[in-house]
Amino acid sequence: MSMDPDPARTPDLEPGGGVRPGDTPPDTPQTSGLSAPEPRTSKHFPPTGVAAVAVMVLLVAVFVAVAVALIVSMF
Repeated sequence: MSMDPDPARTPDLEPGGGVRPGDTPPDTPQTSGLSAPEPRTSKHFPPTGVAAVAVMVLLVAVFVAVAVALIVSMF
């Protein structure tokens, strides 16, 4: 048994398979906006973000220093 409806037995279909004007349901209404107010966010950068950026800068500086030392030691 197929889950698809049989067009020959579906009411309100025209012979070509189309529907007559007015037989389709109206468009559903659209809602906009938020369902609840959004909480206020802080405007400052969090301390963990500052620490993460500082660690990344330190790692990049160490990487560059090691790369320069390796290049200088080759000559």
